[in-house]
This record gives sequence, structure tokens and C-alpha cells, in this order.
Amino acid sequence: MPEKVVRDKVLVYVVRDGRLLVFRHTEYSYEEVGIQVPAGSIRAGESPGDAALREAREETGLHDFKIVKKLGETDYDISPYRFEIQHRHVFHLEPAEETPERWASREEHDGQQEPTHFECFWIPLEAAHILQSGQGALLGRLYD
Repeated sequence: MPEKVVRDKVLVYVVRDGRLLVFRHTEYSYEEVGIQVPAGSIRAGESPGDAALREAREETGLHDFKIVKKLGETDYDISPYRFEIQHRHVFHLEPAEETPERWASREEHDGQQEPTHFECFWIPLEAAHILQSGQGALLGRLYD
């Protein structure tokens, strides 16, 4: 088995009116990728907070967010999809602009690959147990 690498990641809970912003990949089925929240890699020289804001913007197409607080850090072994341990910095954000109930978005990947297409929408926090890959692990800390 390949050796697992550890990668620093961010995971973002955008919450408004007791609901969580989630998305699905429109080019893949739910069975392949599930329901997700904004998340991604921390770039070299980037703080986790800056990475959280960037990922939220890139994946939702929204521009104005406020960091409420850092909820903590957690590790997730994503094997066998990738032989990788994700060390996740988890943030609670609020949108600082009006948002629709459901909208299409796309992540451009800085032109390095084809854009990824998403459908963004809001779900009640009580339903957030449906998140894929352990992304809901620190949702309870929203109530601390």
C-alpha cells in the first residue's frame, strides 16, 4: 500500500438562518461525490483563514463572507480515494450578501484545468449529517 501523505486543508461551514450552504457536482452523481461544503488545500504562504475565504468564494461564486470563528482542527483519512490524511482547519463563515435559494456555480482552478460545475443550495443544519467524507465532523461546535 502506498504511504499516506498529510495535507493541510480547510473546510467551511457557511451558515445563514439555521441553514448550511452545500453543493453538489453537476457532472457526477450523488453516489460518486455526495453533498459537500466548500473545502480545499491551503496554498503556500496562505493562512488557513485566508484559504477558507478563498475556497468559499471559488466554489460558491459568492464574494462577501465574514469569518465568525475557527471551530477547530480534525484529521480525515481519505483512503483509498487518495492515500492521504487531510488535516482540516474548520471555519464557521456567514455570507455578507444576499444569496438565492439555489444557484449554479463553477470553480475555474486558475485556468490550470477545466472548470468544475456545482449546484449550490441551503439545507437545514439538522440535515447536515448527509455530508460526504466526514465533512460534518465539527458541526456540533457551531453550538458551543
